[in-house]
Amino acid sequence: MENRVILIIRNRKFTIQLQNILRFIALDKRSAAIDFQHDLDAKFQLLKTQPMMGRMSQYADDENVRDLIHNGYTIVYEIKDEQTIRILEVFKWQDK
Repeated sequence: MENRVILIIRNRKFTIQLQNILRFIALDKRSAAIDFQHDLDAKFQLLKTQPMMGRMSQYADDENVRDLIHNGYTIVYEIKDEQTIRILEVFKWQDK
């Protein structure tokens, strides 16, 4: 079995949305924001070995676009090819 490197690319929209979410969580409890980030990073590591773990996205008509649920937030990602996953956005489902 060959070792392949999976690259996770976080696009600008996702990065800005995540920063806003972390700031909001930190207003209440800084350690909760740190835990949120840590747990999310762990899920992204899991995506490298299980890219299909998210459900087919409710927001795109493409089986390579998936939704990953994390603490009430939806993370939309796209499996670009066998080596690349692009994280597109993160939001509360109520806000979409």
